[in-house]
Amino acid sequence: MSRPRLKGMTWSHPRGYEPMAACSKLWEEKTGIGIDWDRRSLQDFESYPVADLARQYDLIVIDHPHVGEITAQDCLVPLDRYGDSDKRQAVAEGSVGGSHESYCWDSHQWAYPIDAAAQIQAYRPDLIGEAPTHFNEVLELAEAGRVLIPMRPPHSLMTFFTLSANLATPCATHGPGGLISVEDGTAVFELIARLMRHVPAECYDMDPIAVFEEMCKAESPIACVPLIYGYVNYGMAEFRPKRLSFADIPAAGGNGPTGSALGGTGIAVSAFSEHVPEAADFALWIAGGDVQRGPFAAAGGQPGHADGWQDEAVNEATSGFYRNTRRTLDGAWIRPRHKGYMAFQAAASERLNEGLRKGEPAQSVIGDINALFAKSFE
Repeated sequence: MSRPRLKGMTWSHPRGYEPMAACSKLWEEKTGIGIDWDRRSLQDFESYPVADLARQYDLIVIDHPHVGEITAQDCLVPLDRYGDSDKRQAVAEGSVGGSHESYCWDSHQWAYPIDAAAQIQAYRPDLIGEAPTHFNEVLELAEAGRVLIPMRPPHSLMTFFTLSANLATPCATHGPGGLISVEDGTAVFELIARLMRHVPAECYDMDPIAVFEEMCKAESPIACVPLIYGYVNYGMAEFRPKRLSFADIPAAGGNGPTGSALGGTGIAVSAFSEHVPEAADFALWIAGGDVQRGPFAAAGGQPGHADGWQDEAVNEATSGFYRNTRRTLDGAWIRPRHKGYMAFQAAASERLNEGLRKGEPAQSVIGDINALFAKSFE
């Protein structure tokens, strides 16, 4: 009897696509089950409805803020109902920071983490010897024209989240009240505004990939990006003209590199698939430690499992990317995930950028964002 052939959707970047293709080839050799992967843009990945994708694909790479809507739409299967329980437990115990927890909602696991990320710091070691450890140092570099930061929505809001938590005033994750007090939100807004006065206006239209591509140009003067979702590929030799290094986030408060807004991706299985057990088997396999530190990392993936982050060979190939940012990942903050959050994320990011561009009073902007957050629970 012929084996089924599955369809998967991931995101369009070497880090998002190539490890899925490489590992799927090994899976087909191992089981006879092939998987064909399509890809969508980073912007679509952050905003496109998962329910629509679930009707077209067996396997979907998602990010965790969708889980509240996913639960309400019944478009994914709870993975805790499939596969070997010991292997599931090993994946949970191997989680980097809150990656595994971030896909747990309503007492079920909706995805396995395959890519762990949070806002970290990137820098050019050929332009500055060491990464800044405090945000005041970043501001000094910005005044000298040496800093970029991705502020294209939703990344502006992620920066707000990170700085809020790092200043020991984390944003709310449950409603139906406001996101943050006006006083605390004002302090965060004004800190971001200080930075934005000294970086190019183009930052408002740049996502992390655009920033990295600009930073890696041989003639680029950009020495530091203080808060950006890490892409391990840019720490690899010969990926781009200049090789980047990565470090923990610079502290704005007194608690070190804590509070970074967690990102990363997980692999989920469509509830509409005709091959749910087969898809769930692959998801559990690719999330396991052996695959994550082996063929997944070798193909340019950014592992979600601690075995990959601790592996010496994996660190050697990436300028110590994992070792040098692990404190930030382990201290990361998990953003809201309720049904209604995704619409809030889009609207709040736009409102934040509007206020920063126009130089509006912080209290007005924070008041509007708080109102949007409360509305997201209605």
